[in-house]
Amino acid sequence: MNLNPLNRTLLLSSLIGTSAMATELEIRIDNLTHGNHFTPVLLAAHDSDTHLFSVGEMASSALQKMAEGGDIADLMTLVESANGITVSNPASGLMAPGQRVDAIMLDSQAMTHLSMVAMILPTNDAFVGLDSWAIPTTPGTYTIDLNGYDAGTEANDEIINGGGMPGVPGIPAAPGGNGGANATGISDMSSNDKVHIHPGVLGDTDLNGGMSDLDSRVHRWLNPVARILVTVK
Repeated sequence: MNLNPLNRTLLLSSLIGTSAMATELEIRIDNLTHGNHFTPVLLAAHDSDTHLFSVGEMASSALQKMAEGGDIADLMTLVESANGITVSNPASGLMAPGQRVDAIMLDSQAMTHLSMVAMILPTNDAFVGLDSWAIPTTPGTYTIDLNGYDAGTEANDEIINGGGMPGVPGIPAAPGGNGGANATGISDMSSNDKVHIHPGVLGDTDLNGGMSDLDSRVHRWLNPVARILVTVK
């Protein structure tokens, strides 16, 4: 079919308009870890200029709050102020090891990218993350494996002390009730203060002392730590 320049322009405009139409997403999240919980999850559909985090960059104060204490409120505000769409806490609380949450519905509207974050407990500032994944325009189901990241905002001392506010060292809690106490602390030799792949926890097997309050038999992980399935309607 031969089209004159005007008709080609009209056809191109029509295709662009079609690709920008609302896309219904159905999302499933799996916690793949052996012994770690995720704090309330934040899912966000947004434009290509919005990022909840960026690997190799300094963490924002909003990301720090989430990575150290599980607080997603400021990240929600970030997305919504850029006209994005959020779904928060689809598990209605913590996601336990091995837990699956499915049938999460998200209308992405005109937004083109998808992100997800949640703190990993028990850690100092580790989080599971998906950064600005381009939402496919072709219907189907897409599988994405997610890594654990280190926000770079706090030393990984592995001491459970109820800490969780930005700038307060320590781990808020071990939700599974399988953490230790009275640890002297791991000496974190890392100088990387940017967002990076988390090196994982060391832990030990002394629940009443030792260097770490984390149990190496329970809390250690290998990436990926989560998997999401995104069905584009």
